[in-house]
Amino acid sequence: MTEYIFPERIKDYQAVNSCNALLKRQAMQIGLAEKETATFDNGEYVILDYGKEMNGGVRILTYLAQSVKVRIRFGESLTECCSDLGGDKNATNDHATRDFYTELQNYSDMTFGNTGFRFVRLDFYGETVLKSVIAVNHILKRKAVFRYCGEDKLIRKIYETAKRTVDLCAGQDYLWDGVKRDRLVWIGDSHPEMLALTSLYGRLPVIEKSLDFIKDQTPLPRWMNNIPMYSMWWIIILADYYEVTGARDYVSKQIPYLKDLVNQISNCVKEDGELDYPFYFVDWPTSNQPDEINGVRAINIIAMQKAINLLSLYGKDIKTAENTLARLLSKKITVQKSKQVAGLKFLAVGLDEEDKELLVRGGAKGMSTFMSYYILKTVASFDKSRAIEMMKEYYGGMLDKGATSFWEDFDIEWIYGSCRTDEYPMVGERDIHGDYGAYCYKGFRHSLCHGWSAGVIQFIKEEC
Repeated sequence: MTEYIFPERIKDYQAVNSCNALLKRQAMQIGLAEKETATFDNGEYVILDYGKEMNGGVRILTYLAQSVKVRIRFGESLTECCSDLGGDKNATNDHATRDFYTELQNYSDMTFGNTGFRFVRLDFYGETVLKSVIAVNHILKRKAVFRYCGEDKLIRKIYETAKRTVDLCAGQDYLWDGVKRDRLVWIGDSHPEMLALTSLYGRLPVIEKSLDFIKDQTPLPRWMNNIPMYSMWWIIILADYYEVTGARDYVSKQIPYLKDLVNQISNCVKEDGELDYPFYFVDWPTSNQPDEINGVRAINIIAMQKAINLLSLYGKDIKTAENTLARLLSKKITVQKSKQVAGLKFLAVGLDEEDKELLVRGGAKGMSTFMSYYILKTVASFDKSRAIEMMKEYYGGMLDKGATSFWEDFDIEWIYGSCRTDEYPMVGERDIHGDYGAYCYKGFRHSLCHGWSAGVIQFIKEEC
């Protein structure tokens, strides 16, 4: 659904006249005799804080402006909305334009932008009188069938923030990763989103539409999103979605594609169990690391186990899938340092004692948001209280830094000596948004509302 949200506060401004009129909840209609307005002269600006992450744009009700140019900058953090494109902090307009110039006109009501943001900065290049600047927010609104009802306030806050994250990413027709970034269906990234959404709501059209879309976009022998492991995640999502929802009518339509996909995967597993794929990927922190190939093997094993269950359910031949699984299991999965791969190993074949020690070493250090559910679930299998502590340390760390939705990635060590997302860095402080990140999410390109981080909802449901 679409919400209209007035700003909660003026975070910063440079204006001769008061701009507090923008905080007043007025009729969303421009008139000829507006009394509550904010006036800006050439060179002045205002930064509006909407209090939480939004998915959409702003609706500007302009009282007076004779074709005045205005620069609009959206930011998931305060520093992002004050950044210039490029620079050493990687501010971008990639995929969703969040920094641009436009014109405002007399007695107008116009909507600008479609991105992820909490803050909006307006810079004026001529006298402008505004009535309102209202966030237009697209968010999933349904009655939740699961809510955290425990007494732990931090767990409740983690639940609520994770729920907002996934509600924003599922707020339109398909599942998106991050509302600031590309609007693709990254199916391999969607398993934690599916876990969160089915925990919250049960069966959902947005999940089925997304699974269908990526299947229709990927005729075999192509791999979904051009990543072989993402086709395996499609199998895992399909099987787990059925297990939670019992959507037999939906799953039955996927069986022909599933059978052919199993055959394609089988052709990439050699007789001795070695893998022969054109590309290997688990998640960004394991990219090109020694544990990556074992993480891929674990995903293969989980996918084949799930495929066998689904094909058996519909009375289909499972010999190819069973033979593929046997070849995959002929090679031992060893983990050197990746908690993500250790979590996947647990789901595939179980853990060694060395894996358990690795998983709890350093607490939340080494976790990633995408793989948080699998890591926490694995730790809970042998030490539930430690798993809950790690969840609180990791997700609580983001909350302490101002998160109102959970991020694409987070390293617990970013906490030290950095500012909150709703503050400017002080002298000697680092910018937690602009100064961190890696791989494709360096600096301000880093998404602060990423659906895969919401898998923690499933963990809360199971363990808290």
